[in-house]
Amino acid sequence: MQAGGAAIEYDYKVAKCFSFAAILFGIIGMGIGVFIAFQMAFPELNYLFGEYGTFSRLRPLHTSGVIFGFTLSGVFATWYYIGQRVLKVSLAEHPFLAVLAKVHFWLYMLLMVVAVVTLFMGITTSKEYSELEWPIDLLVVVVWVVWGLSIFGTISVRREKTLYISIWYFIASFLAVASLFIFNNLEVPTYFISGYGDWYHSVSLYAGTNDALVQWWWGHNAVAFVLTVPIIAMIYYFLPKEAGQAIYSYKLSIFAFWGLMFVYIWAGGHHLIYSTVPDWLQTMGSVFSVILILPSWGSAINMLLTMKGQWNQLKESPLIKFMILASTFYMLSTLEGPIQAIKSVNALAHFTDWIPGHVHDGTLGWVGFMIMAAIFHMSPRFFKKELYSKALMEKQFWLQTIGIVLYFSSMWIAGITQGMMWRAADDYGNLAYSFIDTVIVLQPYYTIRAVGGLLYLIGFFMFAYNIYMTITSSKSIDKEPANASPMAS
Repeated sequence: MQAGGAAIEYDYKVAKCFSFAAILFGIIGMGIGVFIAFQMAFPELNYLFGEYGTFSRLRPLHTSGVIFGFTLSGVFATWYYIGQRVLKVSLAEHPFLAVLAKVHFWLYMLLMVVAVVTLFMGITTSKEYSELEWPIDLLVVVVWVVWGLSIFGTISVRREKTLYISIWYFIASFLAVASLFIFNNLEVPTYFISGYGDWYHSVSLYAGTNDALVQWWWGHNAVAFVLTVPIIAMIYYFLPKEAGQAIYSYKLSIFAFWGLMFVYIWAGGHHLIYSTVPDWLQTMGSVFSVILILPSWGSAINMLLTMKGQWNQLKESPLIKFMILASTFYMLSTLEGPIQAIKSVNALAHFTDWIPGHVHDGTLGWVGFMIMAAIFHMSPRFFKKELYSKALMEKQFWLQTIGIVLYFSSMWIAGITQGMMWRAADDYGNLAYSFIDTVIVLQPYYTIRAVGGLLYLIGFFMFAYNIYMTITSSKSIDKEPANASPMAS
């Protein structure tokens, strides 16, 4: 990493800020998630804080806090780290890019504060993963455009002419979310049209079936281009770097990239099977979802084969354990999702607890593990200190892994039980069970799910403590590690 004979001094200020934000929003979003999981098992917990403590009020805070708080903070942190390093550009060399990065962070923090306050007050459009009202949507657009300027601005002044595969994934995340978000959030401010209601209230530009179709075109691709594509960008950088291994196949990474881009975008229709959406759109969603296994597993297998001949590192490095198990959970969730999109399976699975089981083996195992691994890797380079405790990382890994397994296995069982009970009929063709019968049967599984989430949250606090102690109490290192992150035993 030489520039004119001198080493490039990378500017990590904004990357560090976003890493801290990821930890903060992780604690908030996951903490709320654990609480509402216990509310599902013990409904009396809904009445502790009046309207502000109900499941319906807190659930949007949980989903938005984890997806757009924790995950996006991790994405932005890794962009400002990976982007500089693979493009051989330091923000310190370019004042405009440095200021832009700071503006990006503070606008993002403003956005998150406004989002948390309004959602807590119950101000929401009620659209999944798209809860914010139109004035806040405009701020989202500004934040996203600033990130885009950072991406393309850094690319324009790069020293390294080849764009590493991680950069491709960051670009794809930016472009896809930009177009999807804008089209899904086209809204009519009711006050300015009718003169009635609150000035911030709006209704969707679309109606009925069209609204549902556009919503799930966005909703599923929020999973694609927030919870998948930029996370792949991370692992393609951090796993080879940490392991000291080249990617197994760069050609496979390119194939998987374009496959993901062409296929993922059309899979959202599988959320609307057996609805009023035209049958051909439902079928297209199912077919493209099944095809999606190929590029998804292409990336995951490429990640695993990167460790070919070096599997002994899993025994030595808990950080690599996190990344390899993240890849494994990615394979699991990208097989499970297409299976659920098959029409006959969807008839049983849809609206059951199998769906959150599927979502959370991906978010907790794939997204959560990868972002924590990325912050673990970056911390010695940020602070020029070794990681505080390898033993604590090991304990965190196993505690959170147990938590994830408890979570998704209980929800698999609950979901299939739920679906079967809903479909069961007596000899006269009447439904054999009432809705409350299913709720009573599922209560033990909801308790197991909540305990699993609690174990994961405890592990996250262990992660945050490890990073805190790395910053404040860990041993300094003389030079930046080339590969494996130094860590105390």
